Amino acid sequence: MTTWVDVPADSEFGLSNLPYGVFSRAGHAPRVGVRIGDHVLDVSEVTRIGRDEVGVGDGPDLTAAWEQPSLNAFLQLGRPAWTTAREWLTEVLSNPVHEKRTRPHLVPLADVAMHLPIEVADYVDFYASEHHASNIGRIFRPDSEPLTPNWKHLPIGYHGRSGTVVVSGTDVVRPSGQRKAPSEAEPTFGPSVKLDIEAELGFVVGGSSQIGAPVSVRQAADEHLFGVVLLNDWSARDIQAWEYVPLGPFLGKSFATSISPWVVTTDALAAARVSLPGQDPEPLPYLRGGAGSADGDDPAYGLDIHYEVVWNGTVVSRPEYRDMYWSPAQMLAHLTVNGASIRSGDLFGSGTISGADPATRGSFLELTWNGTEPLTLDDGSSRTFIEDGDTLVLRAWAPGADGERIGLGEVTGTVAPAR
Repeated sequence: MTTWVDVPADSEFGLSNLPYGVFSRAGHAPRVGVRIGDHVLDVSEVTRIGRDEVGVGDGPDLTAAWEQPSLNAFLQLGRPAWTTAREWLTEVLSNPVHEKRTRPHLVPLADVAMHLPIEVADYVDFYASEHHASNIGRIFRPDSEPLTPNWKHLPIGYHGRSGTVVVSGTDVVRPSGQRKAPSEAEPTFGPSVKLDIEAELGFVVGGSSQIGAPVSVRQAADEHLFGVVLLNDWSARDIQAWEYVPLGPFLGKSFATSISPWVVTTDALAAARVSLPGQDPEPLPYLRGGAGSADGDDPAYGLDIHYEVVWNGTVVSRPEYRDMYWSPAQMLAHLTVNGASIRSGDLFGSGTISGADPATRGSFLELTWNGTEPLTLDDGSSRTFIEDGDTLVLRAWAPGADGERIGLGEVTGTVAPAR
């Protein structure tokens, strides 16, 4: 299917993608938009043309949801509305009959500012890569088994700080805190000297559940997984190492989490679904997917998403999301199995994406093996951890149904000195 919009032939944002974001332009308040090529479609304005005329009929009130400064109202409408919206957008952008009335609401990307796409309700970060977890174990527990005994039985995670999730392009101030190296007698206070990233995939949740009512793997996949963003879990490794026993990450993680501005829907990623690498031992029943949908798909699926980690213009790693051990639906099901409720706008991260090959490690802690193996960038400089002024970029894409690439865009951040 083609579009009447002028989309470059090599664009990763064609008609098969149609990600959602929140944008503004001079003189206008932030509102929901959809990316097509190098333009943003002002979707609430298009629906104002006339509900029957544009083909929405008596369906959900998309105008009201899309004129908001976040995607949360749209997320709350649920899967039927998301499906209706995608079908309508595809019709409007592919059928030339809609071009004359729709084209005035296409805004060049160069003329807009992008905002945080969701008002983050709750934020949880998981630890779903066996390779990453094993590497961390070898670094910090060299005399023990790399994986803790519970790791292959449940998706491990921690609750983060939703108020410090920021949109791509936001500078990240170097955090300060307590640090204590094993060779030091007492802790000291100061700026982190082991500032790191974690290349992750973030999952945006839509719909809500009641306290006390767990969400199954099937419900998670079919009803609540709206879409994905690129996610950089900035990490102060020296602060983290001193504070994390016995309750886990805290100040070493909570100072900033960056996400990309475009939310790529799970529908757009349908062709990128793959089987998990294999789970042994078999998870407990509540974490199993199995058949059940009309096409027999397992809701506990992985995703074939290809990443690049770029440090001051140098590609230093290419992680593969398909290597992840736990699926997004399993993570969400586990998050709720104790009766914890979910809300539209919840965000959870996959944890660092790392593979067996050193060139696919998604954190600098792993890439430099805790600073013992420096990296040389294209400009000749050497790095172990992030220095002030460094710019980090994550970008990614997934395969589409007809050989095209589905772009996830990028998430970028530059580190500013501690205050």
